[in-house]
Amino acid sequence: MISSLNKYLFLSGVFVLTVVSVNAQIAIPHSLSLSLHTATSSQSNPASNVVTDIVVRGDTIWLGTGKGLSRSTDGGRTWKNYYNTPEFGTEDISAIAVRGKEVWVATAHSVIRNDVSFPEGSGFRVSTDGGDSWRTLPQPVDTYNIDTLDYNAKSFIRALGITTAINNITYDIAITNDGVWITSFAGMARKWNRTTEQWELVVLPPDNLSSISITDSLRFDLSPSGGALGLQENLNHRAFSVYAENDSTIWIGTAAGINKTTNNGKSWVRFSKQNQLQPISGNFVVAIAQQRTSSKTITWAATINANDKTEVRGVSYTEDGGITWKQALLGEFAHNFAFNNNIVYVPTDNGIFRSDDFGVTWIQSGTIYDPLNRHRYTQPTFYSAAAQGDTLWFGGIDGIVKTIDNITHPFGSQWSVVRAAQSLSSPTSTYAYPNPFAPDDEVVRIHYTTGKSLTASVTLRIFDYGMNLVRTVVQNVMREPNREHDEIWDGRNENRTFVSNGVYFYQLTIDNDEPRWGKILVIQ
Repeated sequence: MISSLNKYLFLSGVFVLTVVSVNAQIAIPHSLSLSLHTATSSQSNPASNVVTDIVVRGDTIWLGTGKGLSRSTDGGRTWKNYYNTPEFGTEDISAIAVRGKEVWVATAHSVIRNDVSFPEGSGFRVSTDGGDSWRTLPQPVDTYNIDTLDYNAKSFIRALGITTAINNITYDIAITNDGVWITSFAGMARKWNRTTEQWELVVLPPDNLSSISITDSLRFDLSPSGGALGLQENLNHRAFSVYAENDSTIWIGTAAGINKTTNNGKSWVRFSKQNQLQPISGNFVVAIAQQRTSSKTITWAATINANDKTEVRGVSYTEDGGITWKQALLGEFAHNFAFNNNIVYVPTDNGIFRSDDFGVTWIQSGTIYDPLNRHRYTQPTFYSAAAQGDTLWFGGIDGIVKTIDNITHPFGSQWSVVRAAQSLSSPTSTYAYPNPFAPDDEVVRIHYTTGKSLTASVTLRIFDYGMNLVRTVVQNVMREPNREHDEIWDGRNENRTFVSNGVYFYQLTIDNDEPRWGKILVIQ
């Protein structure tokens, strides 16, 4: 599941910057130019540091990132990156589902219409051999404006034709024996029929009904928006999340609550903030998952406030199939779930939350630092989570992190941070990434190796366009040989205030060698 794809779609550009004046006391190379760096693929790391999906099946880890799909079959030591392959091209990943060897991957990109960026679904890549080969399916798009559905003989249900892939982007996928369920926001909920190899609309209740049955006499419009065609708008037809409990019991989250079927989509019951005495916290449901222990089954949902002022963002969970709900983490924007027996993990905008008593009490992740690689996860937001036994994986906008949670290794006591970075071209080369960067959203990292055979002293300074010292980031710190390093600048000056937009120079000094220089473009 991906919550805000278009915010993290990367657009490449070319910037031409010319130095017109330089303080004569500081010599910088005349050939210095701005290098634009995000993250590129390598076999040792994923292709991107924006990780919106993590799926673990056995010893295989799948990642959905801002630069495509990545897969590891050895516990994250090496990765196969599908970015820029013939099957995936440069598409972003909006959803992943895995069932045995069957893998479904939804892709998307951004398009510009009237100077406004919109997310656009670009279809699916499907593998039946664990990712060795792929088949491409287009994003479901209708050929009609309005259709009348054959629901039953007593009902009259009109369906809005979704004739564009813009905002028709698949945020979640669930695989069952007889089909594949998808939720595509403006594209509504649909099911891939394995027999006909066609997409079928999933008929969910309208906003004014709490349930529908195949035996009911119904009259409503299956339509996520009204528009010029005069159809009835239903927020419950804006679908975001889906979970298959089994081949007949499916849960679908929308902008108007949680829908559940126990007969493979023939009938549905809807749970909302407004239609139960012990309800969910909010109707905008961005994730659904299930925790199964030896004693109970708990369905968890990330329930965000929608239109009603009484709604509150948080998580909601039920132990009785949706009859009653409990609420937790109120005020937090949750994005997904992971489980390890009795423990639930929730990635949110404010870090990772953990509960080992089924949601009664919670602890929150603190500083995430990898002492081995000296990497620090600098952002509070996490979007994805998965458990591989006692090993936990979490992803966000600053890479992926891993920790172990068991008796000998308490949760968060040891972290590994995996980040994508372009390999250095030589022992003396260096670059800044991401570049340009926005200090209010991220940090910039100066990537380098000392080029020494012994531990070396490192100093990093930042200068402005007039070559005035802005910040000494580190001074005479010791760094090991034979490995690559990152030094982090947060975009602040010595007074700890954000610098203005513009071009900045960094000076990296190793021992008493000639300084290495580079440019950073700050854009906020």
